Amino acid sequence: MKKAILAAAAAATLGLALPAFAQNIAIVNGKPVPKARMDQLANQLARAGRPVSTDMQNQLRDEIIAREVFMQEAQKRGLDATEDYKAQMELARQTILIRELFADYQKANPVTDAEVKGEYDKFVAANGGKEYRARHILVEKEDDAKKIIADVKKGAKFDEIAKKQSKDPGSGANGGDLDWAGASSYVPEFSQAMVKLAKGQMTDAPVKSQFGWHVIRVDDVRDAKLPPLEQVRPQIAQQLQQQKLAKFQEELRSKAKVE
Repeated sequence: MKKAILAAAAAATLGLALPAFAQNIAIVNGKPVPKARMDQLANQLARAGRPVSTDMQNQLRDEIIAREVFMQEAQKRGLDATEDYKAQMELARQTILIRELFADYQKANPVTDAEVKGEYDKFVAANGGKEYRARHILVEKEDDAKKIIADVKKGAKFDEIAKKQSKDPGSGANGGDLDWAGASSYVPEFSQAMVKLAKGQMTDAPVKSQFGWHVIRVDDVRDAKLPPLEQVRPQIAQQLQQQKLAKFQEELRSKAKVE
């Protein structure tokens, strides 16, 4: 009977201890390390785009235990009482609190589908129309450009002249090829001359810009190919979110009384 009572008492004691132990991932130098600390680090990693998989749980546990070991040693040495430590802790507190403020604002002011669609429509309006596959030869002097035009009209190859004489390091090596682009991609003088050319046509006179003198040829023209909304939705949403947050920050600064 006495053994049965002792066994029951031991089982009851163990039963009471188990829930408390389950709340900790380890006991380091007699100090419990709560499981909540591990959960908090996992959540922090997930928010940073690095979710913790099941296979990584042991690594995360080892990291938390190592931190506790190092923290205890730092406290033993009195490092948590230094002014430098206190100053860094204050800066860290500010950083975390500000981050939480911005996260709270973004949660309360999400980017809507209508806002994304509106921004996309603006993008289409600004970048629609035609795209041009153009080539050019850039030289310093107008007379050089005139000679190039004359030589091409006599049968010289445009791309070969571009490789030898063009001062544009980006396109010169490729025979003057500028790839597909809208007129707005170029300086006004260049685009105004380019859009007047038909497919296969070259400028009859050199075009002056801030970079020098251009001889331009249009190899092809097509309707602008823009990405569908769903393809660029994440980028647009992120851009709008950043704009909203920047506006919120500016409003807070303008309202603050700074003396």
